[in-house]
Amino acid sequence: MTMNAHLSGKARTGLPGLDNVLGGGLARGHLYLLEGNPGTGKTTVALHFLIDGAARGEKCLYITLSETERELKAGATSHGWTLNDTIKVFELVPPESLLDSNQQQSLLYSADLELGETTRLIFEVVEREQPDLIVLDSLSEIRLLAQSSLRYRRQILALKHYFARIGSTVLMLDDLTSDTLDRTVHSIAHGVIRMEELAPNYGAQRRRLRVMKYRGQSFRGGYHDMTIKTGGVFVFPRLVASEHRASVASRVLTCQIPELDALLGGGIDAGSNAVLLGPAGIGKSILTLQFISAAIARGEKAALFIFDEELGLLLKRARSIGIDLAGLKESGHLLIEQVDAAEMSPGEFTHWVRDLVSIHQVRTVVIDGLNGYQASMPDESFLILHLHELLQYLNRQGAATFLTIASHGLVGELRVPIDITYMADTVILLRYFEAAGRIRRAISVIKKRAGPHEDTIREFQITTNGIKIGMPLHGFQGVLLGAPTYVGDIEPLLEKDEA
Repeated sequence: MTMNAHLSGKARTGLPGLDNVLGGGLARGHLYLLEGNPGTGKTTVALHFLIDGAARGEKCLYITLSETERELKAGATSHGWTLNDTIKVFELVPPESLLDSNQQQSLLYSADLELGETTRLIFEVVEREQPDLIVLDSLSEIRLLAQSSLRYRRQILALKHYFARIGSTVLMLDDLTSDTLDRTVHSIAHGVIRMEELAPNYGAQRRRLRVMKYRGQSFRGGYHDMTIKTGGVFVFPRLVASEHRASVASRVLTCQIPELDALLGGGIDAGSNAVLLGPAGIGKSILTLQFISAAIARGEKAALFIFDEELGLLLKRARSIGIDLAGLKESGHLLIEQVDAAEMSPGEFTHWVRDLVSIHQVRTVVIDGLNGYQASMPDESFLILHLHELLQYLNRQGAATFLTIASHGLVGELRVPIDITYMADTVILLRYFEAAGRIRRAISVIKKRAGPHEDTIREFQITTNGIKIGMPLHGFQGVLLGAPTYVGDIEPLLEKDEA
């Protein structure tokens, strides 16, 4: 048997994300290893592989030494799949003579008989079915039957040469239960994919995979987040911003508040990001809604990702200042997503944002806030890398990105849980301060890469008519410390409060 003439290119795995990582799929006519501990999703990936091949008219064979055909079909049904006659399932069980104690040989090792019989049965079913794609589940059973590393290696080599002769593309599964240090198949296989499951101290388990080896083929290295849901396995390739470049016209985006635009030196540049930093309750989220409202007024689409606040409460607060978020969402111009950091991996979130920008043409993205995003990443160094690639990607797509960070403390010295100001194109600082016996809010622009900005500190208020930005606070010193000294005339402040 030789490879069918109508089969060309690569064999897709049935997972677009994994095919992206592999550079298009699996090169045909070779043997591949898919390994991982029990429960990592190997069988589901194997079913994806065969179901996708069957849909293209290829002959598919699933050889199982560990699971029964009934268990396989039940697993497929849980994802809404049906294993019909296009995918042959061969349940390989020991011959009856080996299970009958009265017929067992006493002068020969039973393992010798079982291994030889197992190999013979595999060859027979392959010769009979003539499959294009084969899944062998699992190698742990063959390793146990071989009993030694030498016999196991010889057996795998025999299988490899046989499958290579007939031209089938083979995916071998290994659940790593018998000998986790044995790397025999790694040296024999054309490619090796490792699947892992991580259990954080809190929240759902995290799954990821990486390609450890792929001969003669470039692939996307490193770890890639994945998840298993109803419908199968979903792989989220690691984002590399340098691969996504787009021509972006230079333009300044205003927020429709003249005083705030003046503070920003005219507005926010398209293809840039801004960080809003301040204590809890200062108005960071409300301020980002003003940029969203302005973007939609320009005829653009915006997306709001909420990590730290309940959506219903935010809708209510927005209504109180005259912004109808619910109406904007219903119109299709605003996409609002509540994100549960305990249930979503950073890779999945990045993929989510990318889809909105590339498919829905979103040009204003708000991530509120990074404190919740940080909770999804126990290691801060990796969070910085994730954010760096995501912000670079959004900038290159011409999207304006706004991120909020809640600092620790309300007044006085403020501490930032994660410092990304060096990555930010614009940094907006919000502070509480006390004057004339009242708690007030101050806003200032600390940094803007794209050009000059106003270096003053202005007072701002959140009113029923929206955000109101006042005149520069020339009469104060030490506002950014939270305990300013007033060096001007107190009467104007008192008259303002009475008004």
